[in-house]
Amino acid sequence: MQQLSVRHLLGIKNLTENDIQLILETAGQFKEVINRPIKKVPSLRDITIANVFFENSTRTRLSFELAEKRLSADVVNFSASGSSVKKGETLLDTVNNILAMKVDMIVMRHSSPGAPHYLSSRIPAAVVNAGDGTHEHPTQALLDSFSIQQKLGDVAGKRVAIIGDILHSRVALSNIFCLQKLGADVMVCGPTTLIPAYINALGVKVSHNVREALAWCDVANVLRIQLERMQIKYFPSLREYSLYFGITKKMLDDLDRPIVLMHPGPINRGVELSSDAADSHHSIILDQVENGVAVRMAVLYQLAQA
Repeated sequence: MQQLSVRHLLGIKNLTENDIQLILETAGQFKEVINRPIKKVPSLRDITIANVFFENSTRTRLSFELAEKRLSADVVNFSASGSSVKKGETLLDTVNNILAMKVDMIVMRHSSPGAPHYLSSRIPAAVVNAGDGTHEHPTQALLDSFSIQQKLGDVAGKRVAIIGDILHSRVALSNIFCLQKLGADVMVCGPTTLIPAYINALGVKVSHNVREALAWCDVANVLRIQLERMQIKYFPSLREYSLYFGITKKMLDDLDRPIVLMHPGPINRGVELSSDAADSHHSIILDQVENGVAVRMAVLYQLAQA
């Protein structure tokens, strides 16, 4: 039986193409499970998983919790806002106290890049990175690739434009790594101030014209403007950003061929996407949410076998 080459899921950068394909194949099987009348399987009934979130989250946290329960794991939810972290307890002490309660796996979101890597080298439990600062968000990239595969049949050879706030996005970096390993061509598009200086080193195309990006791509993955991470102003106003980089349904309808529209959420409606674009037939945004549960089930299941 095939197994992952890693003990932890810290980032897409650490995965091989075989690892990614194994997760996507397993996700395909679990997607069938979650569409049955009885949606649970006993695959992880002897495993206890702690969701340790030091940052706010809706989709990711609910998706992981649902995935864990669908696999029959025991689930512990930890929120930093109501914990001893507020009293000055360190990350390692917090997690070691959780592990002392015989927890087998940690799913962690943290505002500091590298926090899951630090933890994985110091604890015996498997660690899943649910987003670390502006670094990586591996399960989002995996579910995005799975969604493309489900919609278009394959990722290899597809042209994917990642549009929006590339500089502050952990989703962008993980998606670039994942899509390239699966054989897709990647373009990033956004204002010059929101494109990282190092981006050319990753072998992606760069555009500052959203219409050019839409005309080029098969899939447009639109990212949120992350105002909460911005210490300075990167563009004059949200209205101006929307004017130059916002996507409307008319823009999509005017293209000479259909493209797929994606967004990791939450959507700033009227900024990066108009409501009619987000809710249009081009969009697979809600499919991404459904696929997220299947992909996270696959990740947890495969790590439990490692």
